[in-house]
This record gives sequence, C-alpha cells and structure tokens, in this order.
Amino acid sequence: MPSLIHHPLDPSSRLIRLMCAEYGVPLDMEEIKPWLRDAQLLEINPAATLPILIGEGDQPIVGILAAIHTVEDLYTPSVVAGLIPPDPGPRAEMWRLIEWVIVKLNDEVTRYVLEEKIVKRDQKGATPDPAVLRVAKANLNEHMLYFNWLFATRAWLGGDALTLADFALAAHLSTLDYLGDIDWGKAGETRDWYSRIKSRPAFRTLLNDRVVSMPPQKGYADLDF
Repeated sequence: MPSLIHHPLDPSSRLIRLMCAEYGVPLDMEEIKPWLRDAQLLEINPAATLPILIGEGDQPIVGILAAIHTVEDLYTPSVVAGLIPPDPGPRAEMWRLIEWVIVKLNDEVTRYVLEEKIVKRDQKGATPDPAVLRVAKANLNEHMLYFNWLFATRAWLGGDALTLADFALAAHLSTLDYLGDIDWGKAGETRDWYSRIKSRPAFRTLLNDRVVSMPPQKGYADLDF
C-alpha cells in the first residue's frame, strides 16, 4: 500500500488523495505540519513542501507533479479511463487549467489563507492579518468569475469530460470551503459544478477531514450545501 505524507488542508495533498480515491487505491496517511520544518521531513524534502508519496521500494516521490505522474503511471485501473485525456488538445487544456489552479490560484489566494489561518496558529503571538485576507478574498472573487465563465460554456473545467483539472480545482476550493472563505450563494455555475464533484465517492474522505480545534464551516460536509 502506498503512503502519503500530507496535511489535511494542503490542497496538493488533497489532489493526490482524490486521484487515489477515484482509482480505488488505498493510502496509508501520515499527517505532518510542513511549516514546522521537522528534521525527518527535511531529510526527505529540503524544501519542506507536500505532498510526498511513498510507494514501491519506499522511494519518496516529492512534489505535486511527480506524485500526479506516479499515480497515473502506476495506479490507473486498466478497466476505466484515466483522468488525463488521451488526445493532445483536451490534454493541453487540462494542463493549462491545472497550472492556473496550482500556480495562479494558489499564489494569489490559497497560500495566503492557509498562512494566515493555519500556519500562524503555530507561531507564538501571531494572529491573522485582516488586510492580507481581504486581498485574498478579492483575488478569489476574480478567479470565481473566470471559473463561472468556463462552467457556463462546458460541463467540466477542461471540457466535456471530467479530468484531473477538476480534481485540482476541487482540492483548492474544498480547502477554502473548510475555512469558510467561499460564499456559495454567489458562486453561480461554480457552485453547480462543485455540487456534482463533491457528490463523487472519491470526495468522501475529504469531507471527513477535521483540523484540531478548528472545525469546518457549516455545510462543508453537506452534499446540498
């Protein structure tokens, strides 16, 4: 059984968890706070980032892109279609949107919210900076407008079929939803899409996540919001 070194609200770790759940791959989970820069973590990954997937031969697979390709190469069931489109055009659009999510959305929204609301809990005397959170919220609103536009023209994020791009976006939005940073009443087409992907069996493990002393916002685990 492969194992995953993760944090419950790390969106990159959530993406790998969704992939494995979708493919029916059980994971042995090891939770860690990467910002504490534990010596054991630094020995595996000096960058102190997640996820870290450990598979055959106990070889650590470090980073989101390496983990994505490892899961896709080793664990995609032969009887079902994978999450990466076989045709070049749809595959390119999928990777474009994955980059949008794990780079642009993360850099402009998710990482700030996590730093202010989660990381600072372990910093003595630190409190969330309202100004930073306001900027993150404004940036999120802009991203949601773009996602709404996409979902008004296609069934899934990358086109007519579910792809890895949908799980990438769902991983980030589920983290932000846990922390109460999404107003689903104003989310338009993105809300309808999220309701569909949230209902998939692969999502159940994420909906059961809990952070000590920080319960999720009301409705986080409800399929009907």
